[in-house]
Formats: sequence, C-alpha cells, structure tokens
Amino acid sequence: MNQRRNVRVNINGAVHDVPAVTNETLADFLRYRLGMVGTKKGCETGDCGACTVIMNGKAVNSCLVLAVEADGANVTTIEGIGSAGRLHPLQQAFIDHGAVQCGFCSPGMIVAAKSLLDDEPEAAAEDIRLAIAGNLCRCADYVAIAKAIAAAGKVLRAGK
Repeated sequence: MNQRRNVRVNINGAVHDVPAVTNETLADFLRYRLGMVGTKKGCETGDCGACTVIMNGKAVNSCLVLAVEADGANVTTIEGIGSAGRLHPLQQAFIDHGAVQCGFCSPGMIVAAKSLLDDEPEAAAEDIRLAIAGNLCRCADYVAIAKAIAAAGKVLRAGK
C-alpha cells in the first residue's frame, strides 16, 4: 500500500508543500508533481547522472533519493541555474566550448559542475574530472565539457 505524505521543500528558492507517495523518487517528484522536466531520467539506478540535483549543497542523483527524504531540504535543479534572459556562466561556457551535443546529459553535468564550483571555485582539472565522473555523456565529449567547466570557473572567480 502506497502511503502519501506532504513534502515541504525549497526548490530553486521557492517553497513547495506537495503530497508525495512515500516510495516516490525525488526525480519523479520534480518531474511529475512539479513539472520540472530539466531533471532527466536516464538509468534510474544512479549510474548515469542525468538526474543530478543539488540537495543541501551537495550533488545527488535524484533517482536514488526519495521525495520524502527531501522534506525540509534546499534543492537546486537546472531550472534554478541561470534564466532565459541571463544564462549562468556554466551554461554559457557549455555553449561556447561545444560541450552541448544532444543535450540529454547537459542538465546533470551543469548541476554537478555548479556543485563543484560552489565548493571549489578554483577547481583543478582532476577535481573537474572527479566531479563529473558520475555523469555519462553518450556523445562522449568529456574534453569539451571539462574545458567548459574550467572556463566557467575562471568567469565565476573574476566576478567575485
């Protein structure tokens, strides 16, 4: 029997108080209860990183987190990074460096990279590789992705 429980979570700066089924993943909660479809569902086993969000300051695979576990949490999704009128430096760097091909992995990659750069604005190449190690790109242009993240780090450091 699936029980429901209200989940109160701050997502991208807005508080949502929405019922969730107790076995519902955060990925499903974001996509189907709140319409935030930028969080992609890929493998649903935590292997691809397409569903990466930042929860309480750390990158997590939202397919491995239950929505009820996010009760009281602060969550950032791709929808909370930049805006249509003003892209975040990571989003712009992905465009500038050709790091977006099919685009399926891009939201998870950008969110994982933001989590890294929030903690380590001067992240070294090895740190960048480790931060995105849990994110698979089927187009496999990890070099362009890593260059984009490094470039965004420089822009972010210059802006502080």
